[in-house]
Amino acid sequence: MNINSRRGTKQSAARHHSHLDRCIQLLFLSTAAIIVIAYYYFISSTALQSTASTNNNNGDHKHDNDELRNHNIRGGTNEVTTTNIQKAKATIGYAITVSGCPKTNASGMLDGAAVLKHSIHLNSIHSSSSQYDYQMYALVHPSAESCATLQLAPLGYQILVRDVPVPLQEIEGDYLRNKVPKNGCCGDKEFVKLHAYTLMEHPVVVHLDLDTLVLKPMDALYDVMMDGVTPHTATKKNNKNNGGIDVAFNDPMPQQQPINAFFTRDYNMAHPGMKHAGVQGGFLVLRPSMEVYEEFREIIRKGDFRQNGGWGGMGFGPFYGSMTFQGIIPYFYDHLHPGTGVELDPCTYNNMAHNPRDKPTRNDIVSGNCRNGYNRPELNDECEDCRSRPKGEIYTTHFTLCQKPWECHAQDGDRIQERLCRKFHAEWYRVRENLETSMWKRGVVDLADTDEMTKLRGGRFQPQQFRGYCKGPGANGYIPITLPDSGVLVKAT
Repeated sequence: MNINSRRGTKQSAARHHSHLDRCIQLLFLSTAAIIVIAYYYFISSTALQSTASTNNNNGDHKHDNDELRNHNIRGGTNEVTTTNIQKAKATIGYAITVSGCPKTNASGMLDGAAVLKHSIHLNSIHSSSSQYDYQMYALVHPSAESCATLQLAPLGYQILVRDVPVPLQEIEGDYLRNKVPKNGCCGDKEFVKLHAYTLMEHPVVVHLDLDTLVLKPMDALYDVMMDGVTPHTATKKNNKNNGGIDVAFNDPMPQQQPINAFFTRDYNMAHPGMKHAGVQGGFLVLRPSMEVYEEFREIIRKGDFRQNGGWGGMGFGPFYGSMTFQGIIPYFYDHLHPGTGVELDPCTYNNMAHNPRDKPTRNDIVSGNCRNGYNRPELNDECEDCRSRPKGEIYTTHFTLCQKPWECHAQDGDRIQERLCRKFHAEWYRVRENLETSMWKRGVVDLADTDEMTKLRGGRFQPQQFRGYCKGPGANGYIPITLPDSGVLVKAT
């Protein structure tokens, strides 16, 4: 072998090893550089995220308030999720019924619905100590679809067009079939309210008239319907009886079976000799059930309403509205399914500031017999005057005897009824103002500055009472609600 050749081979191998070493060193340095760069990037990203998190935390309250404001008056945790609101125990369905388009004073629909809905919002999990969320529905007879959709859908009501549960021609009883179209306020269209029983996505549904206002959360009612009646709930004494629920006549809560409904009775329509008083049609808390709905349909279809005996000949009528909702509800819960419906104290639920006795009140002194004594003769001389109940103890009010708030009634006479009605009307206008200022971002005004109020809202009639929304007394003096035109309100899906 040529030595020069071997020397060249060795030199070549040495150069090869030297080149390989440099490659390894270069690879090592490159890897180290990558690690250093990655570590630096990680530290920088963490610092930026920490800073961003701090900034977000500093703005949490503003962000949450913005979300609540953007909630408008739709309501429902499915529509708005805020970090400062706990998970709701359940979502309660709230339903109204529209049986026809208003012929006069259209403010009763839009304004009534808007303020009612906002009062529910203020007493839900979104704005109070309540554990319950809410969803709004409008049960609309086909004849009212056009006006109801136009006015209620932008407010967030889900529009459910529903005809009467049983067509008039299918009612077998001649007397009911012939007479019910002109019975009560709305004839057989009043039966549309029964569709509230079909809202099966909710554990509890509350049906209210448009001229009502919610003043306090009604969690105690919902808790009993969802969780049942406990021995403690049924036997607790004094004014906080029945677990905080004011039951009519201070009766104990039934324990034998679940409570499926809460209602009040309309003793204003009671008369001597009647066996059963009707329910007040503007307030019903119910457990949805398709079986119950179908049972109501069968009752209507059979049409066993008698001229002198009412439903089933059992004394559930005749009285105002007895052929429809106000008569069929007590017939169902008092006679067909006793113990499953509970009558509430009308002084705390559905308070209408009514005279409890059958003779006029003069100088705040009542006279006559107790109207509820027609239904409970043993209590003929014992009836609370609901007009004396403090507003802070009342859960809902119904603007019947007090007249509609959107008619600008001053109610400023020094009579027992007017004093409470004035408080109810003032609360309605307070809720309207809260809706417009907190949800719709309209200007807040100083109630003592009449000129500013007139400039921003248009009205100067009794500003402390009507907050700039009345130009004078009477329906013509009322300034209707105008919806925002900025696209803030969206239709319900």
